[in-house]
Amino acid sequence: MTKFEIRDLRADVLIGADERQEILKGVDLTINSGETHAIMGPNGSGKSTLAYAVAGHPKYEITGGDVLIDGESVLEMTVDERARAGLFLAMQYPVEVPGVSMSNFLRSAVTAVRGEAPKLRTFSKELQGSMSGLNIGSEFAARGVNEGFSGGEKKRHEILQLELLKPKLAILDETDSGLDVDALKVVSEGINRAKANSDVGIMLITHYTRILNYVTPDFVHVFAGGRVAESGGPELADVLEADGYERFAKAGASQ
Repeated sequence: MTKFEIRDLRADVLIGADERQEILKGVDLTINSGETHAIMGPNGSGKSTLAYAVAGHPKYEITGGDVLIDGESVLEMTVDERARAGLFLAMQYPVEVPGVSMSNFLRSAVTAVRGEAPKLRTFSKELQGSMSGLNIGSEFAARGVNEGFSGGEKKRHEILQLELLKPKLAILDETDSGLDVDALKVVSEGINRAKANSDVGIMLITHYTRILNYVTPDFVHVFAGGRVAESGGPELADVLEADGYERFAKAGASQ
């Protein structure tokens, strides 16, 4: 059982050389192995900042609080050390890495996380199996990472990484954005498969409830004003779908 804890986390975004803005204003959240927590909230509430600050993006500076995996703080770790400790971030806007084939990238990542290089034949079988489950053609293995991929293909590649790396905690930053219904179903099935195969804890950041029709959350948290404003079960997502975020956005603006 893995416990991921965010304790009173505060963070600034660096706007310029001498300018910063506080975005996270005391975030508290605990995710255990096998749990799915949906983070929902209005634009500008700090959801993506939370994801990147936890992952170690240099644009965001932690000013208070802590982030722990099984009681060990990750804040002094480098980005790659956080990944080896079990953190995974599926980015909202995956970047292209021309000249690095997808298969080489994935095998290098798996080697770094697992601590030893998988045998080529074994890894090839594992890779092709996961690609098939995500409707990714075998020819993509030789292409540059995300190079020329459509938005949906990039998002499926993020879930392919999730399946292969088997992290302890996966932060999925608006993985559903830009997906049509068919791609959403494929991506959701990949998330559910990864969870079933590794008991990963999931922080699922989203604006909409449509992905929650396929990936059932154990908890839903409303994020507003740089903190968790309200928490509940899956039924809270239905309330948000019906009523929107207006009251939370107003409360956040007044803080």
